[in-house]
Amino acid sequence: MSAEALLEEARRSLRRVTPEELPNLTNALVVDIRPRHNRAAEGEIPGSVPVERIVLEWRLDPHGDHRIPGFDADTTVVVLCNEGYASSLAARDLQRVGLPNATDLVGGFRAYAAAGLPVREGASEAVT
Repeated sequence: MSAEALLEEARRSLRRVTPEELPNLTNALVVDIRPRHNRAAEGEIPGSVPVERIVLEWRLDPHGDHRIPGFDADTTVVVLCNEGYASSLAARDLQRVGLPNATDLVGGFRAYAAAGLPVREGASEAVT
């Protein structure tokens, strides 16, 4: 199966969020999987939590011993990357570990910033 087919398959299970919808979500956990250098150069969405992609499933497993605090299996988790491709695959994987409301941000961080929405300068330390 090609990468494009995997992406298309992943997106069929997601109710993707647009940049304009994101600020109106309540009780959502916004997870930024972009590399630190991208976050440092372009900024971050205020309130987002940077989590390295390599540990994403462990830190967001709602029943795991290594999960970050502040969410449960019913939480809407919105994953974002640079342009909304890797985040679709990551959100699908989070659904598989027990977060049925996991989704991603259409167009990623760059679409969010291009929409003129608030951006926090710099890069926070990622959860590892």
